[in-house]
Amino acid sequence: MNVVQSLERRECPPPPFVRGVPLLGNLLQFARDPARFFLDSYRKYGPVFRVRVLGNTYTCIAGAEAATFMGTREGKECLRSYEAWKPLMDEFGASKMLSAADGELHKKLRGVMRHGVSKDAIKGKYNFILKITDGAIARDWKTGSLVPVVEAMQYMVVDQLGTILTGSAPREYVKDIRTTILYILNVLVTRQRPKFMMWMPEYKRAKARMFELGRKMIADYRAQEARGVVKAPEDRTLIDDVMDAHKADPDLVPERDLVMLVTGPYVAGLDTVANTTSAIVYTVLKHPEVLRRVQQEVDALFEQGPVNEEEFMKSLPALNGAIMETMRLYPIAVAQIRTATRDFVFAGHQIHEGDMVYLGTSVPHFQGEYFRDPKRFDIDRYGKPREEHTQIGAYSPYGRGPHTCLGKSAAEVLLALTMARLFYKLDLELVPRDYTLKTKTAPTPGPAMSFKVRVRGCRH
Repeated sequence: MNVVQSLERRECPPPPFVRGVPLLGNLLQFARDPARFFLDSYRKYGPVFRVRVLGNTYTCIAGAEAATFMGTREGKECLRSYEAWKPLMDEFGASKMLSAADGELHKKLRGVMRHGVSKDAIKGKYNFILKITDGAIARDWKTGSLVPVVEAMQYMVVDQLGTILTGSAPREYVKDIRTTILYILNVLVTRQRPKFMMWMPEYKRAKARMFELGRKMIADYRAQEARGVVKAPEDRTLIDDVMDAHKADPDLVPERDLVMLVTGPYVAGLDTVANTTSAIVYTVLKHPEVLRRVQQEVDALFEQGPVNEEEFMKSLPALNGAIMETMRLYPIAVAQIRTATRDFVFAGHQIHEGDMVYLGTSVPHFQGEYFRDPKRFDIDRYGKPREEHTQIGAYSPYGRGPHTCLGKSAAEVLLALTMARLFYKLDLELVPRDYTLKTKTAPTPGPAMSFKVRVRGCRH
């Protein structure tokens, strides 16, 4: 069904409002469980509705209709990202950023960043990444200890992303990075918190440290360049790509944008990857039969010696199914924020130029129309012959449209490497064993920081 009836200026009924409370509007419902909120609203109001959050009104397009729309020519023409991300860009003093760019500028910036965050950037480095992961496990996952999973995963992510994508692992900046992300996303991007919070001393200290990290990375690169260091093509990192683009086209990549660009992998990956890996720890431990299958796979894989990169992903069907199923049930990209570029009519309702739009692409993850028995953790729904995720608009773990996660291919490999090594190395258990996961929604959805597991011992 074509839900976009017209791109012309003509008046149709406005989208219905979701019932809320005075002053706060739908904030409490939205903050408590955004995925559930979008699903319930979709079921009650259809694929388009409006919400109020702290005095702001947003139009929401949800369901498979939203996921499909974002990939069409009409979706690209009707929606832009600039306004949603401009406050973050301004906070960094940058002139432009990838997530705030649209059209030709967006293509150029993706071109600058593409190799540094792609699967190609980690080609030939799988076994090196496993060594980095082993080091993080040895430091933060001690036998007999209760491990705060999200925090431990954040340190692991910084070890991995820092070393592979930028050449260094600044563990001492992890808390500063997370605090900066927390405030910026909550206040400036999703606007779930009041603006005065940007003046909090905690945030100002963390932001200063984040800038310190960025300037240090740039200074280290320039020091190497001054010494005449020449890297082999396979050793180049995102920093090299960004700095080369700056020298080649300072209008596209000006000096003022460098701190944001070189710290970008941490902003994009720290919470998202750490939340996802933490959720995978929970879902696999919660389902003993899945744990048994995963352990059998990873034991067979690593007992063969160094990993064969060509065969790696193919050798882990149960683990990859568990990762995909976790990302279905605990999506990071619950919704994307855009601005209407023009007036258009969607599913019989008028949307006006300038309207802020949430796109609830995760709604189909929880619908029985797409995923049989959707509340059930079923790692076999992704293999043949079922392949439930391949239905149009059904599965959107990395977002949709032109701004689909640029690091998707690398993330899939890093997730598999991390989880394979963790379940190979450690004997973990939930505490208590019947524990039900508590979640948070800020700055991104995921397991609560209080989630802990016990390290019973080492398996290998």
